[in-house]
Amino acid sequence: MVSMSLNSLKQIMRVMVDNPGFDRVLSKVDILSAVPGKLVCEMRVEEEHTNRGGTLHGGLTATLVDVISTVAIMNTERGAPGVSVDMNITYMNAAKIGEDVLITAQVLKQGRTLAFATVDLTSKATGKLIAQGRHTKHLGSS
Repeated sequence: MVSMSLNSLKQIMRVMVDNPGFDRVLSKVDILSAVPGKLVCEMRVEEEHTNRGGTLHGGLTATLVDVISTVAIMNTERGAPGVSVDMNITYMNAAKIGEDVLITAQVLKQGRTLAFATVDLTSKATGKLIAQGRHTKHLGSS
């Protein structure tokens, strides 16, 4: 598998968050490591990331699953971001303001037209699973 450098992946994220679109909500995400088909990121939960209960917003969790898995899929031989076909998230624990969250995306399988990925959000301090997402993307014909 061919992979991009950590700097290249960070640049892709920077381009996404520096645009006026929705992805700018991910400006506080930092890529820690990347190997082909796997990406590990970190984000400290701040007030702007929370719901009325003061914990990580479910919509932001879904966005993290979407975008971080997409970058992991792009960091494979195909290098194609694809388009979302299906995504689901299971929410297990809350992440409070000030908590550091690790976001680990893993490409499970990449076929001719589809890619399947999983994303775990865990508390850096406790290792407790906050949420787990699965994402299926259509890559187009190869």
